[in-house]
Amino acid sequence: MDTLNTEQPPSEANTTCFRHPRRETYVRCTRCDRSICPDCMREAPVGFRCPECVRDENRTIRQSRTVFGGRAVSQPVVTYVLIALNVLVYLVELVRPSIVDQFDNLGTGLVDDSGRYFLDDGGSYDGYQYVGIAHGEWYRLITSVFLHTLPTQGFFGITHILFNMYWLWLLGRILEERLGMARFLAVYLLAALGGSVLFFLIAPTEGAIGASGATYGLAACYYVVSRRLRYEPLDRTRMIIWLTVWMVVSAGFTAWQGHLGGLLVGGAAAVGMAYAPQQRRGLVQAAVAVALLALLVAVVMLKALSIGAAP
Repeated sequence: MDTLNTEQPPSEANTTCFRHPRRETYVRCTRCDRSICPDCMREAPVGFRCPECVRDENRTIRQSRTVFGGRAVSQPVVTYVLIALNVLVYLVELVRPSIVDQFDNLGTGLVDDSGRYFLDDGGSYDGYQYVGIAHGEWYRLITSVFLHTLPTQGFFGITHILFNMYWLWLLGRILEERLGMARFLAVYLLAALGGSVLFFLIAPTEGAIGASGATYGLAACYYVVSRRLRYEPLDRTRMIIWLTVWMVVSAGFTAWQGHLGGLLVGGAAAVGMAYAPQQRRGLVQAAVAVALLALLVAVVMLKALSIGAAP
């Protein structure tokens, strides 16, 4: 008598998800044909995919790039973050105005035990402490860029931050879309640093604050990029003329050194970004940014040494 085979072939009704063995399912991944439950289904052009196949496909998809090699962005995230940081620091200033003296772009100065600042006029200041960029406080070169005049201080008051944030919003959105987040941030920070460094070189005993150097650098960058692309959503000639006239007219009551430094460094960084050859473009752009940074650092070191060596 023959022995009957009692084993039955697996039924479709008993198929379980390969990631969740206790869950029955009738759906299979259209790519790898493994069974997947509703929690593992990822909608595809035809049917559904499992999470592993979706991840494998995403690795092979080439990220879209801007014409200058940066990763394309749908929203100007860096621009909005920079504006938010400036506004946040300004709110802190309103609560604690003393942070302006602690983090402005002062090159060299004296402070007593009570925190009052004095200029070094060659007198005797025993017990006073030297502060400023020339005495190791290099962070002032960047922190000063996020500070702005308080409503009760100076000629501008609150219009100082409003003016700078308007230009950052206007130019930042366009440039971040053209350059990508990383390249745009590099231009912004280099321009900001360039403005601070030139001010330190020319007026080391004075303090300066504001993002004007960075925004002037963005204006120069916009001019270079728009010429390179032959695309001009803003009237670049009128913009540059207006900013130049403002820099000259306001030279008596603003930090024109920061404006000029930001304009020059921002323009130089933009040339490196916009005119880098397509082959090894990223490497050339990074080399230009590093070279500008190294130059600014070297200039600050030499100036600090000359201040420290002065009698």
